[in-house]
Order: sequence, then C-alpha cells, then structure tokens
Amino acid sequence: MCELFHKFMMGLRDFVKDYFLGFWDYETPKVMVVKNKTLGVIYRGVQFLVITYFIWYVFISEKAYQESETRPESSVYTLMKGTAVHGDDILDTVEYVRPSEGGDVISTILRREVTYDQKQGTCADISWLPMPTVQETVAVSRGRLTLTAMEEGPADRYAVVREQALVEAINFTVFIRNSIHFPGFKVLRGNIKDISNPKEMRRFLNKCHYDKETEPYCPNFRLGYIAAQAREDFSELCKTGGVIGVFINWNCNLDLDYSYCQPTYSFRRLDLRKDQASSGYYYRFAKYYSREGVESRTLIKAYGIRLDVIVHGHAGKFSPIPTIISTVTAMTSVGICTIICDWIMLTFIDKNEVYSDRKFDEVIKEPTVPKAPELGFINSYGSNHSDLSDGVQL
Repeated sequence: MCELFHKFMMGLRDFVKDYFLGFWDYETPKVMVVKNKTLGVIYRGVQFLVITYFIWYVFISEKAYQESETRPESSVYTLMKGTAVHGDDILDTVEYVRPSEGGDVISTILRREVTYDQKQGTCADISWLPMPTVQETVAVSRGRLTLTAMEEGPADRYAVVREQALVEAINFTVFIRNSIHFPGFKVLRGNIKDISNPKEMRRFLNKCHYDKETEPYCPNFRLGYIAAQAREDFSELCKTGGVIGVFINWNCNLDLDYSYCQPTYSFRRLDLRKDQASSGYYYRFAKYYSREGVESRTLIKAYGIRLDVIVHGHAGKFSPIPTIISTVTAMTSVGICTIICDWIMLTFIDKNEVYSDRKFDEVIKEPTVPKAPELGFINSYGSNHSDLSDGVQL
C-alpha cells in the first residue's frame, strides 16, 4: 500500500513539474506547404465563405463600420377626418372618434348597440330576469335595480337597438403626424413633406393620400387602405371591431444626404382573432339627460377600429472605432480557415502521421560542444631522408 502511494506521489510530482515547465514554453506556427488538392480546395473555399460573410453581411448589410443609435425621441399626433350619413343623421368626428384630441392611439366607431331610456327605479319583482353569467352583472340593492353592466347584462338584451354598420367609414381619413429626433447625431426629421409656403402646405394636406411610390411624404391614410394593408376585411371589422398597429419605421443612413431619411409604414392586426372571447374591439359609454326631474341615460356599446401608432427608429453614421474593430475581427476570423484545415489534415488525411511528424518539432537548447581539431599535413623541405614523403598525413 505504501509503495502504491509512493508511486502515485512520484507520478503526481512529475506531472506537476512537466506542466509547470511546459507552461513557460513558447509556440510559434511552422510554415509547411502541403501538396494536396483536396485540402487546398477546402482551404480556399472556407476562406471565400469567411471573407464573403464579412464583406456582404457585416459591412454592407449590417453596416458595421457605422456608429448606430436605436432609441430615438418620437412624437405622434393623430386626427380623424370625414363625415357620414347614418339614417337621418349626419355624423362628424365628434360623434365617432375617441379620443378627440388625438395621440398615438385613436379609434373610430363603426357599429353601435344602443339601449335607450335607462334609469334607476324600484322593482317589485325581478324574477323574470335570467340569472347573470360570469361576464354579466346586475347589481340589486334594497329592491332597486341598477341597470349597469360590466359586459352585456341581461337587462340590455330586452331593450338594445342594434344599428347598421357605418360602411362609409371606409373612406374616413386618418392624419398621422410623426417627428423623430436622434439626439446622438442631432438630426430631426418629420413624415410630412417640407413646404415653406403655408398655403401650398394646406392645399397639399387637404388633397393628398399616402402612396408608397407617388406620395411617401403624405400623412393622410384612408381606413380602407389601412385595413387592406393589414389583410383585413373591412365589413368584418364593422361587425366585431379590431385593433390594428400602424408601424412607422425610420432606417436612416446618415452618411448620405438627410433627405434620404424617410419613413416606411407597415400595418398589422394586433388583437387575437382565434380567441373569439377576447377578439375584436368595443367599449361602452353613456349619455345622461334629465326628463321630468328623473335622471336617465342612453347606454351605447360601440364596436370600432382602434389604431395604435408604434414608431421604431435606427440611424447610423461612419465612425473609425467600429470600423477598426470590425476590420480586426474580420482579419482574425480568416485564421479559422487554417485551424479547420489543420484539423482535417491531421484527422482524416494524415493516416501514417507523415504530416504530424513534420508539423510539430521540439527545439531544446543544448550546451555547445567544442569542435575537434582538424587533421593537418606536414611537408618536408630540404630533407634527404627517403622514408618521409611529401603530404603524409599525421
């Protein structure tokens, strides 16, 4: 047992010694030309892929030579415009737009369910009312029936008037004004065409409608256009309502003229249509009035389209620091080609260890040994003895 422990300790000591001494060794790459076409094709192919990746994706697509800013300051103002004839009534923005002051969220009413002449009173018997469900609430306190509801209550079903959808809303216009500021580059841009003359500006805003090709700087969007771009059926939206996101994307290359910094728009339905219980968009509000001293109200359940304006911004400009970092990274990554080819050569090609014997050398500094004296020749001059010959080696 003691002998085994002694051998273990001696082996551990030799291992620690070799590791400590090897830690201070210096390794330098050895240049070796391998005449192997397969390995040469792999080497050049990997080099081509690495260089292409950095030139096309890193420098051209991602613009790694630029300093970028992705959190700009943004402001959004919205306004709904348009009138519609609904039965005997002419509706304007006060009737169907919420909120009226505008902002990054705006909605318009497309269909209403109205319950007229609601008031609080005393009911002798309310047994005729069906039991409320989880989403239906009828508050009864001390024999007084309060006709208020979290969702459509039982009392609403017996008095509700379902109006026709406001199909003319497809031509309503949404005015979206957006300004964006990149504080790092001190650049301020807007999504409205820059016209110095106020009269021409008003004429332009009153007549233009947004088009990606012809009018990219027009801030007026038809509701029908927004629904079509979001791939939604406007008649279906009139029935259930919906939430649509208006995405304004600013992708600005500030190495070019600032006039090329233009917004792009995209539209997408945001609420979940698969879940019928939570899909669509609607809300309730009431109009109160007094008749013969009794306070009454008209309860309106409104279905409509809600627009959420979401702004994203990215700006980039040339800077020497990211350029140097990306260039050094690219040059260093080319060394991966050598590592891959060395692994292929030593693992799959070098079956007889011919390459490995030549690739790895160990050089140890040995003490110098004095050189042996060279052999000389003695020539005789002026001697008469015949047993000595010229040029005899001693």
